[in-house]
Amino acid sequence: MDKIDLLLKKNEELEDRLDKLEDVNAIKRIHFSYGYYIDYCHYDDVVNLFAEDGEVVFLSGVYKGHAGVRRLYCEWIQQLFNQGREGPDDGFLFDHIQMQDVITVADDRKTAKGRFRGILLGGSHDIRKYKPEGVPQQFMESGIYENDYVREDGVWKIKRLDYVLQWQADYETGWAHTDSHLHPAQVLYPEDPLGPDYFTGEKRETWPYRQDMPVHYAHPVIAKALSKQDKS
Repeated sequence: MDKIDLLLKKNEELEDRLDKLEDVNAIKRIHFSYGYYIDYCHYDDVVNLFAEDGEVVFLSGVYKGHAGVRRLYCEWIQQLFNQGREGPDDGFLFDHIQMQDVITVADDRKTAKGRFRGILLGGSHDIRKYKPEGVPQQFMESGIYENDYVREDGVWKIKRLDYVLQWQADYETGWAHTDSHLHPAQVLYPEDPLGPDYFTGEKRETWPYRQDMPVHYAHPVIAKALSKQDKS
């Protein structure tokens, strides 16, 4: 291979790396936007982050397509916390902090996977007359996302958002002394108008029970070492 061919090959490799970095940034933007939209109860904007056949896995249930995603966010969560109103409410805190992102883009750049940790601080101030039923006045939550993304017409969208609740706690008593106020769904849609379309087939217990959330990516050190061995 002559120098021109080497330069062309190197340039192609650099373009591919740059394109994938842009993909990673676009996917971060989608997921971080998801958190901000939920913070201020913009649930229609949340739904529009998903592909038409996208889905959400939440509390052992799967909500399919835009209809299922809308049922979860607009008909259940928005109704529970904001009485169906779109937008922020005085005295209502619902901050979703998204962090620790690990994103892997497929070689063909048509799909990707992402892992994030979410921390939630929520509650209702004394000035707020409406208090969500069954929810502590001040609470904390943490969960892990293992998501799938797809590129549609050049735009990245959420294909599958899989959120595994790790713990919830009443702020006054802390996680050592409280159980989760959310529990796995028991009844499917349409028998339950707010229920999931089907169950995942696995039982995801909520705090204080713990379950692992397998990672989508190879071990960053071991995989590198094995790759070097294969090349030698």
